[in-house]
Amino acid sequence: MKKVVIVDKCQSAIVDVPDPTPVENWVVVKVHAAPMCTEYKRFLSGEPTDFLGHEAAGEVVAVAHSSRLQVGDRVVAMPLLGCGKCQLCLAGDYIHCEHTAELNRFFAPSGEGRATYAQYLLKPDWLLPKIPDGVPYDHAALACCGLGPSFGAMQLMQVSAFDTILITGAGPVGLGAVVNALYRGARAIVVEPNPHRAKRARQMGADAVLDPRDPQIVDQIKDLTEGRGVDCALDCSGTVKAQRLCIDAARRKGKVSFIGECMDDLAIRVSPDMIRKGLTLIGAWHYNLREFPRVMQVIQHSPLIDQLVSHIFPMSQVQDAFECSTAQESAKIILHPWE
Repeated sequence: MKKVVIVDKCQSAIVDVPDPTPVENWVVVKVHAAPMCTEYKRFLSGEPTDFLGHEAAGEVVAVAHSSRLQVGDRVVAMPLLGCGKCQLCLAGDYIHCEHTAELNRFFAPSGEGRATYAQYLLKPDWLLPKIPDGVPYDHAALACCGLGPSFGAMQLMQVSAFDTILITGAGPVGLGAVVNALYRGARAIVVEPNPHRAKRARQMGADAVLDPRDPQIVDQIKDLTEGRGVDCALDCSGTVKAQRLCIDAARRKGKVSFIGECMDDLAIRVSPDMIRKGLTLIGAWHYNLREFPRVMQVIQHSPLIDQLVSHIFPMSQVQDAFECSTAQESAKIILHPWE
């Protein structure tokens, strides 16, 4: 099969590698749609990388001993892995599994089957929920990072039509948050400095789009919420300033969730932020696996789904796809590995 690798700074390549092989309940999936995510960071740094991608939708083409799937089933490949046996996995929160290192034995010594920027992948059958009839692969793949992190966070915050939600960062994940918020009937206030992304958020129906560089931004948000602050806030940017804004702009007894990856330190003041405001802070990564049918409902019925996908590239043009991603003038970008 063919797959994408990073070979140098701002330089990708397509290489030929062995096909993965099904074993036990792990099946081989032919990848039809592979959304791009933060892999562009390695493209920019030039860090040599052989396994790219963690999102995909495709078709089961080889099965060993699966009781759930058969050849021809259309599936979404959930991000990352889980052991399937621990308490977290059994509860549907496999994304937080602490035993994934044990799963290396299922891959061949070369490790093929891990990547989604590839023509085939290898996955345990229970992490391959079936795609409903009529849903195209490009849309189904949005059940991963396109909609997944914000959907999980909004479930935990119980976002509804009674709420105003602040969304900081309108990259692909943040725009997915706009889709999820509006599907629930909530009012969305978006904070985004990039003009292209800010424009797209407005076009998708955000009630207001603000520039985080405005020194009066907290006052602006309170003016939009009758002086109270937002009911819920969701950081999709992974920046400390945005995280701080979410805390400052939330109303008393409000809820704040973080889904943007960030390794920098956020200063939380226990008394003014937590005790006196009564905030609930939530870390979210993905949604509970049992919620997959509800994510599919958003994909099937939201009028904004097509706007969440801005570019589709054949994998043969992956260099152009990476350059498009680094320009940050896109929503979700999807690769077609067989083109």
